[in-house]
Amino acid sequence: MSNETNRIRQVIPIVNEVSPTFCLAKWHHTNLYLHTGQTHSCYHPAPHNIPVGDLKGNPSALHNTLQKKKERAEMLVGEKPSGCQYCWNVESLGDDHISDRMIRNASIYNPERLAEIKSSDWKLNVNPEYVEIAFSNECNFKCGYCHPASSSSYYSEVKQHGPVPNVKNHSITVTNLKPFEEGNNLYIDAWWEWWPELSKTLNILRITGGEPLMHKSTWQLFDLLRQEPKPHLELNLNSNLGIKTAMVERLVENVNDLVSNNKVKKFKLFSSMDTWGKRAEYLRTGLDIKLWEENLDKYVQGTNGDITFMCTFNILSVTSFVDFLQKVLEWRKKYHDIDIANNHPNAGRRKIRFDTPHLKEPLQYDMNILPKKQFLPCFDSILKFIEDNQDESDVTKFSDLEYERFRRVRDYFANTEYSEEKLVEGRRDFYTWFKEYDVRRNVNFLETFPDMESFWNLCKGYHEQL
Repeated sequence: MSNETNRIRQVIPIVNEVSPTFCLAKWHHTNLYLHTGQTHSCYHPAPHNIPVGDLKGNPSALHNTLQKKKERAEMLVGEKPSGCQYCWNVESLGDDHISDRMIRNASIYNPERLAEIKSSDWKLNVNPEYVEIAFSNECNFKCGYCHPASSSSYYSEVKQHGPVPNVKNHSITVTNLKPFEEGNNLYIDAWWEWWPELSKTLNILRITGGEPLMHKSTWQLFDLLRQEPKPHLELNLNSNLGIKTAMVERLVENVNDLVSNNKVKKFKLFSSMDTWGKRAEYLRTGLDIKLWEENLDKYVQGTNGDITFMCTFNILSVTSFVDFLQKVLEWRKKYHDIDIANNHPNAGRRKIRFDTPHLKEPLQYDMNILPKKQFLPCFDSILKFIEDNQDESDVTKFSDLEYERFRRVRDYFANTEYSEEKLVEGRRDFYTWFKEYDVRRNVNFLETFPDMESFWNLCKGYHEQL
């Protein structure tokens, strides 16, 4: 058992003594979307609105909303907030499966933090241990399963063409969507008001978007950390790495200054990738895979830092995910060899990491609308590839936790049965959505995913029955 999985197994019985549904993330983990005025505790529950009136005199209400407090009260007595269904589904697969509730509890847990919650009223205002923040939706990508609220490019497309007609899922209307501009946003004002108090105890701050390297507030934060260092703070950033190389070079300069001069504790970069090559470019309109890999190399070699790939495993990942995993092994070997040659202490850890949460919505991107008999072998092949290249002690190979994370994806696909009505709905939307997607973005699904032609025709048949 790896150190990571071992810690998870040790912590879970402790926090489960509070209740079997208790999750520290509801108190100490928050995602803030300041451009829309919304929050949630992790990416599984849907975001909810932050009442702007609650911020007056209490900027911590960016996180401590009444909705979260009510969900905390439910968890304290063993009830299951509906937004956390993803983890309940994983845990229902059996005791040997590790849910994100378990992973987050293990990462956030310490005895003092748990004791404070147990001894306090559920109405307690908490300064979280972990904050993920988006200042703006400005982005040069428009990933298909994303939303105009998180991508200005997607917003512009929908303003021009309107929402995709005749689909039930993935409402991308922008009629009532008006993201706040960075320079005129009460939620950003509340953030800077909260920062002096929050930053005293905050352990991890993760900046996301949109594309945060295109946001003025990101660079404002870098400047602030230079002037007022937070040597206890781990700073993380999500980037699509598809931006101009000059921005990556500027990032490298900032990271090296902040880390080498102890102005932050450490820095981690995150990027998204769900498959590889032309298929990845199809999924993420705006992606140039060659530029992306060049920027990856510029960052890793320029900072000697870690990077984690967030793989939102979806229906278009299924037949080609091994291609991406092969690249992971290639990068791990390459950067490990460079570290060994330079006698660098980073040689003892996995600098290239990845996680594989599966996508839940929109339905046309959900792997569970695929025919089980035909596509389960793809999942088995992926898991077998990981297993064949798994070695906890070898940083160029896959870890035990990476194997476990994908095993739960495989088992969830194998054990999840949608109703006939939901399957028909999802498959009709699949054909309608990607047919229009090809027109709007000048791409071709069947040329890009020829191994999914039979599924395409199946979905086309459901569409023609309308």
